[in-house]
Amino acid sequence: MTDVLIVGAGLAGLRAASVLRAADLEVRVLEGSCRAGGRIATDSVDGFLLDRGFALVNPAYPELRSAIDVDALALQRFGRGVAVATDAGQTVLADPLRHRSRVGETLGSGIVTPRDAVALARWFASRGRDRDLRGSLDAAGVTGQLRTVLDGFLSGVLADTAGVTSAAFARTLVGFFLRGTPGVPRAGMGHLAELLAEDVAVEIGRRVTAVEPGERPAVLVDGERLEASAVIVATDPTTAGELTGAPVRPMRGLTTWWFAPDAAPVDHPFIVVDGIRGRGPVVNTCVMTNAAPGYAPAGRHLVQASTVLDDVAPSEADVRAHVGLLYGTDAAAWPLLRRDVLPHALPDLRAGWQPSTAEVAPGVHLAGDHLAGASINGALASGRRTAEALLAARAGHRHGR
Repeated sequence: MTDVLIVGAGLAGLRAASVLRAADLEVRVLEGSCRAGGRIATDSVDGFLLDRGFALVNPAYPELRSAIDVDALALQRFGRGVAVATDAGQTVLADPLRHRSRVGETLGSGIVTPRDAVALARWFASRGRDRDLRGSLDAAGVTGQLRTVLDGFLSGVLADTAGVTSAAFARTLVGFFLRGTPGVPRAGMGHLAELLAEDVAVEIGRRVTAVEPGERPAVLVDGERLEASAVIVATDPTTAGELTGAPVRPMRGLTTWWFAPDAAPVDHPFIVVDGIRGRGPVVNTCVMTNAAPGYAPAGRHLVQASTVLDDVAPSEADVRAHVGLLYGTDAAAWPLLRRDVLPHALPDLRAGWQPSTAEVAPGVHLAGDHLAGASINGALASGRRTAEALLAARAGHRHGR
């Protein structure tokens, strides 16, 4: 009988498997799709590397270095800051310690006034009862164009245009951005999943249809009943709810549009957000190949533009028009390589949300970023914590506690 069966080979499931294997447990990982990695994947399309939606790796994530050799990713870093698009063109707000040549541009932009800087610091330092992101920014007095920039940036990071996400969680993510410079692996985001899966045998195409709790919990897969000492369900919240009866946390969606213009519209490696509220649906865009040239064939260029999946999906014409405004060019004829519609991109973490581990039934545990934070760090943390909780329970059982 297997020690632990893990349902799902996303980042949380792979991390849990690695921790358990390091403790000399026999682990089987069952993945219903044709690959490991969950929401993290990269495809080669006409010589371009296209991730499944725009995603970045932040080397400041504490869970990352304990899980893999980060240097093996060969991260291609983006600029540390954002480019803000206005009617006058783009202005880069950059970390002065990382981008000293842009200090004058940042200070002279007029976007970050001393009052705004104090208000933003007040928001970041806020503690006490959690509240929604929008209300917390209002209470801290974050206003003006800086607020427009921050709202746009965070709406893309959180897939939340209404500002209803937990402010405490948003501050955690902002803290990671302040400490690290995100980038993409040279071989694409899928390389992260490959590194996590290096020491884990994943059984792909093995779709679990039922989970049975108990002293010897079991799963049903391909008409076969498999028993174990414990089961970890490391799937998306909807599938986890169907398999275990656990409450289902809603998910938020994003759409990423991948364009291949003949010329790069800008020469900098910064993510671009709109400094004018309400001009269009794009929450962020960037020239991927300015940071990661290997994402395109030699001499070619790759631009991503992301939108939040709200009630009404924007048209391609609206996206192209907004991208053109952001870059000050005509994007109507840019070749479109692919559009990634991701209705389950990130878990919806509302005010009051708290990280947790979960044994939802005897012998059945959950793992996933909906339990530890909507990020790569959260997925890895959840897998580790669930595995460690299971190991602690086994140790306690052996010692008769």
